[in-house]
Amino acid sequence: MGRVLAVLPEEVRRLKTLGLLINPIAGMGGSVGLKGTDGMYQEAVRRGAERKANSRAAAALEALLPIRDELLVLCPSGEMGEDLARELGFQVKVVHTCGPETIARDTADAARAMESADLLLFAGGDGTARDIVAAVGDRKVALGIPAGVKIHSPVYAIRPEAAGQLALSWLKGACGQTREAEVVDIDEAAYREGRVNTSLYGYLQVPYERRFLQNSKAPSPLSERSQQVNIAWEMIGRMKPDVYYLVGPGSTTKTLMDVLELPDTLIGVDLICNKQLVQSDLCERDILERMEERETRLIITPTGGQGFLLGRGNQQLSPAVMRRIGKERLHVLATQEKLFRFHGSPLLVDTGDREVDELLSGYARVIIGYMEEQICPIGVGG
Repeated sequence: MGRVLAVLPEEVRRLKTLGLLINPIAGMGGSVGLKGTDGMYQEAVRRGAERKANSRAAAALEALLPIRDELLVLCPSGEMGEDLARELGFQVKVVHTCGPETIARDTADAARAMESADLLLFAGGDGTARDIVAAVGDRKVALGIPAGVKIHSPVYAIRPEAAGQLALSWLKGACGQTREAEVVDIDEAAYREGRVNTSLYGYLQVPYERRFLQNSKAPSPLSERSQQVNIAWEMIGRMKPDVYYLVGPGSTTKTLMDVLELPDTLIGVDLICNKQLVQSDLCERDILERMEERETRLIITPTGGQGFLLGRGNQQLSPAVMRRIGKERLHVLATQEKLFRFHGSPLLVDTGDREVDELLSGYARVIIGYMEEQICPIGVGG
């Protein structure tokens, strides 16, 4: 159990203050193929989705345990922050009481109540960041723990552990620099229909150490289409008969489906065999069931601007799935221009399971054109 705050005002002033806010349902829609959880919580539950934001937040907070006695955690009640903070032994002050079911207003009200904090650390996705920027604007130094399905905003760290390390650096004064980072979000209803409409909602001040922070999601330019077609033909030539191929989301993998003249799910995972569509828009459970039938391989492309192979918008490709796929049955597609924009940084994996991420780390042969490959590092970041 955490310690109940019982200190004198002068002692409080000597403590660093951390605002902690967890969106407990963030990310639930990913593994069950909903492409997001906003407005879809009940459907996610019906499909068997599990809450994962708490464990993502815990992975970040573990980095702050060395300064636990020097820290006062300001947080909402219950599963929006209090429960986890007390479980980890932090000194806690509840600044907002939530109802039995948390709503977006709880996020905004709690963020406003934390304006005295030295750092506002929040776990969620783009929708959570959107609620926070609407409440506090750029008046607070804030940092996101990635826990949602779609995480396009560069206010988030590249993985939970990186968020914790950067928060520790900021609170100890080792990091003294901030940058203005965009909060962007998409229309989830349109997203589920395969249309990506992104809007800018404001800016947050974020502690800045480049190695810990993700970049903003960037679309593939139309000028890369001919290269994507060449990549598609190379991948088609490598396909083995009677083998299942999972095709992940993205414009480069969509081009593969276009060349095969197959319908596709731009932001989902499809399954093909012998160049024919077997099943569209699979969730984690569908994938695991299909993997029992025959050898299964995976075709994916890194997210533009960010470089994530896993953990951003493709949570159907869960740790359980990737443990069975392994690195040897992974096919990575990307144009040279996309790789160039990563400036030599590794491609990233963030499945939520550190052991699986380490299993997938190392180097991969990336198909960059017809009969062309490039060796690229894969890392966990942070």
